[in-house]
Amino acid sequence: MDNKWKIIYYVSPLGKNPIKDFIDSLENKQQVKILRLFQLIQEFGLSAVGSHLKKLSGTPFWEIRILGQDNIRAIYVIIVKNSILILNCFIKKENKTPPKEISLALSRYKDWLDK
Repeated sequence: MDNKWKIIYYVSPLGKNPIKDFIDSLENKQQVKILRLFQLIQEFGLSAVGSHLKKLSGTPFWEIRILGQDNIRAIYVIIVKNSILILNCFIKKENKTPPKEISLALSRYKDWLDK
């Protein structure tokens, strides 16, 4: 029985991969942090990184938080059992998650659902 989790990056209808592009744009140390969290999720599930997760109230979304001075966020949704879809990644500069980042995730999610 395979209990591995699958992490899927959102890809636009035009084939662009903004999640991969964002991760590629980060400094090496930041890339290592976010990819290590993704690897933990794939190996052991979301409960393995519980302290890095936060529900975004009023939305179907959750946030993976890379804490410390980096303050990187990845907004995701669980699409089927043991699979998450990463919709948006950004560097958080304020206390609250900016509404524009949530609405971008929402429009990408609608996009993905319409495929």
